[in-house]
Amino acid sequence: MVATIPIVKKRTKAFKRHHSDRYHRVGESWRKPKGIDNRVRRRFKGQLPMPKIGYGSNKKTRHHMPNGLKKMVVNNVRDMELLLMHNQSFAAEIAHGVSSRNRITILERAKALGVKVTNAAARLRSEE
Repeated sequence: MVATIPIVKKRTKAFKRHHSDRYHRVGESWRKPKGIDNRVRRRFKGQLPMPKIGYGSNKKTRHHMPNGLKKMVVNNVRDMELLLMHNQSFAAEIAHGVSSRNRITILERAKALGVKVTNAAARLRSEE
């Protein structure tokens, strides 16, 4: 990465579901309003914004973390081998369900391959 393109996020806040603030039974995760009279669907002024294609990121920087790398979830040492040729563009993230014993072997292999691990310190407590 010689000349890096600045990563611009047009919107970082999550889109909230209409009436999620009004009714407890309506969750916050986005659902498109479908009602015939719905103000949000009709895009009235002062209403919640709806997701649309214009909020999309630049194709060259999409899915990039602030350090410029993309993330790949790794479950075992074999998955780490896939990143051998891509250690300049991808960073590994050890999956949530991986045991602390397997994490140690994955981290050793990552160091040998020169792959950055985003959650390297997770579940690594020295034995007392």
